[in-house]
Amino acid sequence: MNYTSTNMASTSTLSKKILIVEDSPMVNTLLQNQLSDFGHKVAPAYSLAEATEALQKSSFDFVILDLILPDGNGRELLREIRKYPQTKVIILSGSHNEVDRNKLFNEGIVDYYCKDSTIKHSIAEINNQIQQIEYNKNFTILLIDDSATVRAHLKILLKPRNFTILDASTGMQGLELLKNEKIDLVILDMELPDIHGLKVLEKIKSGVNASIPVIIVSGSHSPEIVRGTYKLGAAEFLHKPYIPEELLLKVSYWLEQYVAKKKLDSSNRLLQEYKDTIDESSIVSKTDINGIITFVNPAYCTISGYSEDEFLGQSNNIVRHPDMPKETYSQIWETIQAKKTWRGILKNRKKNGIHYWVNAVIRPIINLNGDIIEYIGINTDITEIQDIKERLSKDLNIASMYFQDAYHLSKVYENAMDESSILSRMDTQGRITYVNGELERVAGYTEEELIGQNYTILKHPDTTQNVIEEIWDTIQSGSIWKGLIKNQKKDQGYFWSNSMIFPIKDKNDKILEYMTICNDVSEIMELHTEIENTQKELIYRMGELAESRSKETGNHIKRVAAYSKVLALKYGLSQKDAELLFIASPMHDIGKLSIPDAILKKPGSLDATESEIMQQHCQIGYDLLHDSNKPILKASAIVAYEHHEKWDGTGYPQKLKGEEIHIFARITTIADVFDALGSDRCYKKAWEDEKIFQLFRDLKGEHFEPALVDIFFENIDELRQIRESYRDNFD
Repeated sequence: MNYTSTNMASTSTLSKKILIVEDSPMVNTLLQNQLSDFGHKVAPAYSLAEATEALQKSSFDFVILDLILPDGNGRELLREIRKYPQTKVIILSGSHNEVDRNKLFNEGIVDYYCKDSTIKHSIAEINNQIQQIEYNKNFTILLIDDSATVRAHLKILLKPRNFTILDASTGMQGLELLKNEKIDLVILDMELPDIHGLKVLEKIKSGVNASIPVIIVSGSHSPEIVRGTYKLGAAEFLHKPYIPEELLLKVSYWLEQYVAKKKLDSSNRLLQEYKDTIDESSIVSKTDINGIITFVNPAYCTISGYSEDEFLGQSNNIVRHPDMPKETYSQIWETIQAKKTWRGILKNRKKNGIHYWVNAVIRPIINLNGDIIEYIGINTDITEIQDIKERLSKDLNIASMYFQDAYHLSKVYENAMDESSILSRMDTQGRITYVNGELERVAGYTEEELIGQNYTILKHPDTTQNVIEEIWDTIQSGSIWKGLIKNQKKDQGYFWSNSMIFPIKDKNDKILEYMTICNDVSEIMELHTEIENTQKELIYRMGELAESRSKETGNHIKRVAAYSKVLALKYGLSQKDAELLFIASPMHDIGKLSIPDAILKKPGSLDATESEIMQQHCQIGYDLLHDSNKPILKASAIVAYEHHEKWDGTGYPQKLKGEEIHIFARITTIADVFDALGSDRCYKKAWEDEKIFQLFRDLKGEHFEPALVDIFFENIDELRQIRESYRDNFD
């Protein structure tokens, strides 16, 4: 038999134990050498006697058998081999007798090859058949025939090739098996006792099993029946009595086509998933070779304000912004007409005249003849980030070194935005299966270093397990996850990515893999951090300025900030709120900037009028800060306004009581009083600790919240250590 299906079999060679029964030393040696090179374990026999002895001493997966041997016909050995059901027989013979050949297939051989000048090719086909037979375990064939004899004969032909065989004697039994079992091919008779084979074929091809190949094997072969079977979608029509070898060839061929179609369907499904992913995450358009728009996705319509009908038939000039130089578009056309990809940032105009920015990739689509048939543009909306860069360069004309740094970082980020998106894929176990060049460049790994690794190779220690669990819970549920992730580079550095992770599903909504599309936003994150640090620095410097007018040192506000953070954490506030109070507490006396020096710096006690003026610093500080929408300044306003309120309601300026006083102010009050009493000031000397502690005990529940006083004493050693670290030095 000169046909062996190789496309379905695994590309890796399975090692089998093979007995070669061939009287020609040259041919036997050639078989041994080549099959050994394929990884098989081989043993030679040169006669029936040697072969029989070898079979009795050892078990073999395959016997390659010559028919003409010095001590008899090779067919005599088949009776011996039947004692060993696991052993399969392949004939390699110089005999071309067609009758003998068909008889051998009817006796259960796997295949038949003729010895001729192409014997080396035949040996390669034998190895392919061995691999295919192992792969055939994956396939189930259903026999529908009312003749038990025919079904038995078909099993004799098919079972040696490792197919799983199910059989039915009626059409309804066959249809029931198709409903409940995984079937890959059907062999169907026409004359059945309950319903005609054409009706069975019609039901198969009109249901969920329509793609399964059906081979008709029938004694009824009138032109009408043959025509009817092909019209209904049968793969083949074989007449009884059929040629065994032809039937085996047809079975292998149509199983190969069935597998190829399933792979094609799967590939098309994946391609559609990838297209949908790109459509959902990007702004997509296509034009013909003249630049006329032929397709836009919904995202393009949403961002531009134009409908699909308004786009189609127009050129891309419809969204061109006047700020974009003509030279840019000339460069785009020169690049893509040269069959290259253009990448860059474009400023476009919406239908209502408002601008938007995109990071664009424009690629020519080339057919098999090498001709450009259309152009596709895939864009990412970067309007917010681009506008931030413009504002930094035009609006924030501040001489501060911090904002100079921020401007510098924005220029660095502009360069980063010129690069394409980062793309990767991973399987359902989290193993990386694909990365593009941009991820290699950003992360510092090569493709070989990343493929097959778990995604955690890129996890930064700052990215908490809770974030990872949230991502997996989201994508394993079939939903898209969007967010910022901090990743670790190969050199232990880091990069921030604005990421979208998509589950890729098959037609049954089973998740096959995950695709990640993201942009490197490290520079903008650093810019954000720099601006936030600038805010913190300005707040601290303003607090220092207020305290310096009272002849206080900068160490006073450092100590108050550190005390406040410790007390906040011990009180049970979150790390985020504790950090916010740490930054805001230095602003508690910011209102003193408006108090006259004669009162602020008076060495003695203040009279009633002076006290009233001094108390106004709380309201002044609040009025200065509370209109801001920045969390730090809002917190500072609260602390400035309420840090002189008392637990029993006798404080100022609002006479708030108990938990009416914000926790930030209650904490700052204890921190401020503790440090003020323990420090030298223009109107007093520092108190001894025991005197301070007695005051806190006496005023517990009056001036101070009782629970905070308890926390204060429980952590007094840590507070003393802070005081020692920031001790004033008047030398």
